[in-house]
Amino acid sequence: MPKNLFQEVVLTVIMVFVMVYALICYNISLAMGGLSNVVFLNAFHELPIMAPVAFILDFVIVGPLAKKITFRLFNPQKDNPLFIVLSISICSIWFMCPLMSLAATLIFKGGFHAQTVSVWLQTTALNYPMATFWQLLFAGPVVRRIFGLIFRQKKEAGAPKEQAAA
Repeated sequence: MPKNLFQEVVLTVIMVFVMVYALICYNISLAMGGLSNVVFLNAFHELPIMAPVAFILDFVIVGPLAKKITFRLFNPQKDNPLFIVLSISICSIWFMCPLMSLAATLIFKGGFHAQTVSVWLQTTALNYPMATFWQLLFAGPVVRRIFGLIFRQKKEAGAPKEQAAA
């Protein structure tokens, strides 16, 4: 878990890239009627638009809200850390999915019009299963692993070192 603001930013950037890219690919596939190789390339055209939106929403609103809800439910000193990780992830999905679906609806699906609310609700309903499974089963574990490798904890200074036999 992040220990300072810099680490929080790094974790958020990595998570945003992995989640947003996957959900863009998913939505393009839905629009095209199936997955094809061109989807992966086309997703990079939307990524520079959607990633900053996701970063701002997650870093400023959703992340703090997810942590606030989680730490009302769980005590880090007493409860299993897995429950805390899962709670933050689920709360993040709960808020990010409708917010990002709204952004995508407004940016890529015709902006404000008579059917905006219906299009947004449908987009949200279609995105929830993908966002949930992707976050809990792939993005969350992979991003936390990458983050752990980037910010490895150094061993305590007083720990004995193995010595080679002379």
